Amino acid sequence: MKESRYLRGKSIRPGAITGETSVADLVDNAFLAYNAARLREACQLFTRKMLDPDVTVGVSMTGALTPAGLGMSCLIPLMERGFIDWIVSTGANLYHDSHFGIGLEMHEGSPFLDDRALRQEGVVRIYDILFDYEVLLSTDAFYRAIIQTDEFQKEMSSAEFHYKAGRYIQEREKTLGLGRVSLMAAAYDAGVPVYTSSPGDSSIGMNIARSVLEGNRLRIDITKDVNETAAIVLNAKRKGKSAVLILGGGSPKNFVLQTEPHIQEVLGIRDMGHDYYLQITDARPDTGGLSGATPGESVTWGKVDPERLPDAVVCYADTTIALPLLTAYALAIHAPRPPSRLYDRREELYRGLEIAFAESSRKGEVDVRVRTH
Repeated sequence: MKESRYLRGKSIRPGAITGETSVADLVDNAFLAYNAARLREACQLFTRKMLDPDVTVGVSMTGALTPAGLGMSCLIPLMERGFIDWIVSTGANLYHDSHFGIGLEMHEGSPFLDDRALRQEGVVRIYDILFDYEVLLSTDAFYRAIIQTDEFQKEMSSAEFHYKAGRYIQEREKTLGLGRVSLMAAAYDAGVPVYTSSPGDSSIGMNIARSVLEGNRLRIDITKDVNETAAIVLNAKRKGKSAVLILGGGSPKNFVLQTEPHIQEVLGIRDMGHDYYLQITDARPDTGGLSGATPGESVTWGKVDPERLPDAVVCYADTTIALPLLTAYALAIHAPRPPSRLYDRREELYRGLEIAFAESSRKGEVDVRVRTH
């Protein structure tokens, strides 16, 4: 038989899975087709390229991941090993993360309950996660208390807000002897800047809004968020490579990706897009929704470097299944990386963006004069 060039892939002959099979062996040797194969490709892309020393890794997260415990089980271990450099999250994930850090509980439940009965008993449901309504009131009270302090009486980026809040949450963790349970506290410790793309779209934002009615001077500066995240990516591209790990989709997905159009299209700074793109999503690409938008589509916007498109993987799977496997694989395969502590370098990186913008603006003025004379 004449061998086709299409038949040069590894033969599908997996060994039997046993009680001794490790997660790494399972992924590498048993995830051979369909979205299992995409998850294998995701794990290998993450560990073999995205975690190289010169790569800056940004993570976006949507969906109720922290209520399901993924902050504790996955994201904190990844941060502590230097595998996450910066984060864009929904405000809801950060708000629910706070429950754990201040000693409040969430419980396993069922999605098949009478929600009218739950409401009567003061129980709140996130699909099959249950918690007391007082958890919300206590967390609201915590945020209202800390934002009354002097350090919050100013305009700041969402990263600065979350960093300051993370310090208070860490103090509560220590006082209560909880161990490391809060993503925000862990980010504070590791110097990982945490942004939210929609500061008003969460209970944290609602409590800030209430405080404004009471005369509080705290304001979240979204323009600073846009420029700070672009500064992180510009520095990453000038010193090495930029990678994005997208958990779900929505606004945080666009926010982490729009850094490149902001650099290229709006600021006029020459660049080619993110180098590595890894998304875990259950959204279809054919409905026009952002969550299903493919890496190829992102190339047309300048979000992804077209020369790096082979280094892009989309795994159509539930994040609550795929992320623990990706985390276990990465921790088993890759040595820890030194923390980049990008939060501590925000002013330096911001200044670098300002300089690059000024240079591109001067060049643009020269180009205009040349074309009009």
